Amino acid sequence: MRRIDFLGIGLAVALLGSTPGFGQEQSSGGFRLGGDEPIEIESDRLEVRDKESIAIFTGNVQLIQGRLLLKTVKMTVYYSDSGEGGGPTSGSTEVDRLEAEGKVYIKQDDQVATGDHGTYDMDSGIMVLTGKEVVLTQQGNVVVGCKLVSNIKSGETRLDGCGDRDTGRVKMLLQPGTQSN
Repeated sequence: MRRIDFLGIGLAVALLGSTPGFGQEQSSGGFRLGGDEPIEIESDRLEVRDKESIAIFTGNVQLIQGRLLLKTVKMTVYYSDSGEGGGPTSGSTEVDRLEAEGKVYIKQDDQVATGDHGTYDMDSGIMVLTGKEVVLTQQGNVVVGCKLVSNIKSGETRLDGCGDRDTGRVKMLLQPGTQSN
């Protein structure tokens, strides 16, 4: 059976489960944030608003966890205090949601997703990537739309076309020899 292991995007940030190849079996690939591996975040600036329970990273933001890389202009982390106090730098917080703004670039192994804005809700496992163009690539295969919604928990992913409901289209380019058997 032929399949294409197209992005499970699942962001940011964060992010995804695996998108099965159109009606074919699903694989275990895709973007994921969480688990036991440490998360490294670098940026030009960090602003913590403890009363609002947010941390804002701006300027050349880069998040790395294992093989996952997220780059963006601005990333806002919404967190809740676990009761020990100390805020996001003390290790006693839980991340509720991530938002990435500006050019959003997500890469894991040979899978890449780009867009203009991304969100990832930790509890629901839902990642949304939107933009003038949301582009998903893997080994020369390309899918383009304007809104990607991926549910890591259910493994379901939807990509909506650009424009209105009747004229907006999803575009896909498949390169011969890049599909798995």
